[in-house]
Amino acid sequence: MSAPTYHCPACGADHAADKPLWRCSCGGPLDLKPGPGLKREDIVAGDASLWRYGKVLQVTAPPVSLGEGWTPLVTREWAGARIHFKLETQMPTGSFKDRGTALMLNHLLEVGVGPIHEDSSGNAGSSIATYAAAAGIPCRIYVPAAAPRGKIVQIAASGAEVVTVPGTRQDVTTAALELAESGASFYASHNWHPFFIEGTQTLAFEIWEQLGFRVPDNILVPTGYGSNILGLERGFAALGLKSPRLFAVQAANCSALEVAWKAGATDFVPFTPQPTVADGIATAHPVRTGAVLAALRASGGGVVTVGEAAIGPALAALGRLGLYVEPTSATAGAALTRFLHEGTIKPGETTVAVLTGHGLKAAERVGELLGLA
Repeated sequence: MSAPTYHCPACGADHAADKPLWRCSCGGPLDLKPGPGLKREDIVAGDASLWRYGKVLQVTAPPVSLGEGWTPLVTREWAGARIHFKLETQMPTGSFKDRGTALMLNHLLEVGVGPIHEDSSGNAGSSIATYAAAAGIPCRIYVPAAAPRGKIVQIAASGAEVVTVPGTRQDVTTAALELAESGASFYASHNWHPFFIEGTQTLAFEIWEQLGFRVPDNILVPTGYGSNILGLERGFAALGLKSPRLFAVQAANCSALEVAWKAGATDFVPFTPQPTVADGIATAHPVRTGAVLAALRASGGGVVTVGEAAIGPALAALGRLGLYVEPTSATAGAALTRFLHEGTIKPGETTVAVLTGHGLKAAERVGELLGLA
């Protein structure tokens, strides 16, 4: 495998991926140039983790791993259709973020990173703090003061320094960027770092393999910054296969992608976000808006939003199927109901809904939505 290389779509510059780097010198986000494609014979079938695809992932050192990946794909009846639910809830830290974190942290270890920090609404912070602990890297996580307590506790339990920031989610990012500019710590941002997306492409590999080496018709993903959408696009391209229709599910109260989508825009369009119980996708300004929109359009999919009133019933319905998820994940169930009733998705199609985070991460909010005292 050739040495990994970054490319900046904003200015066209290439950078060797041989040192800690989170953005281009021009200020734009970097992409990781594609590695070798995946063939069935490349899969290490005895490895029940995402490292079964290690031959095509662009890290060379033995991985710091907690067994991430190879999450269950289960089938349930939903609104008159048989739906495949991908249980990213079963990751080591309870969310899909472990896919990207595992690749990003292993790469950063290879290139000699020092202390790291990150900003997060909770799940990414939990993931990065946990893997930093496993790797022996000092870590600081900036979180909203209003983040679910369960997520803050999870971050603190790893030994990371937790910095709570009052105000909006963007205020949290601003605080983390200020530290990055100081040079005192490396900004290991899941929203900026291209190796995070290298890890999320394994979601496509697993869905393809678990469906008997077939591509589904549709995949629905609760989406904030869009790393899963970009990872799915990258993964199916690595397989040499046409992407299924990809649908980004957003809360109507905070739907940056939908605003741009409806405007026919190719990049971010300013809007006024409102609070949502789906805090994991409450993203006011996605870093890679243009790339996510392009991936959705190329797949023939799109953006779907769900109102606050639909999230609680979807969460309860998923729970009655044995699928205990946080409110963010429940948006996928609400979107499925809408699409099946509208005919956007047909019952006979093969549809995958990605459940991105476990209910235990937001137990208090789940209890409120279920009407528990």
